[in-house]
Amino acid sequence: MPYVENEHVDQINFLASAKFQSFTEYVDNTNAAVITNDRGRKVIPAGTIYPANDATAKGVTIDEVDVTNNAAPVGVIVEGYLLQQRLPVAPADAAKTAMTGIKWRDEAGASGAPKA
Repeated sequence: MPYVENEHVDQINFLASAKFQSFTEYVDNTNAAVITNDRGRKVIPAGTIYPANDATAKGVTIDEVDVTNNAAPVGVIVEGYLLQQRLPVAPADAAKTAMTGIKWRDEAGASGAPKA
């Protein structure tokens, strides 16, 4: 369940498998991926590359998280199979290389290993 205050959140499923490993990280409203939703809340969408979409990437957020008032915990997938086309922003090549535990699949199910 996403960590948001009294709101319903619809999310696109970007998992390609039920098996994945995630760890809790904290995010705040200074993250570059923060958007303001239609309710005026500052959120980091599910499927965001954490902490940034570059060589520092550790994983992908599993849920949308509301960071309007303060930092909030969010699960970050560090191992598993994901559908790259369903993420809100495509991962940069440097981010894909940095996230060694993430395996990328396309919509048809063909395997796509991270680029070297």
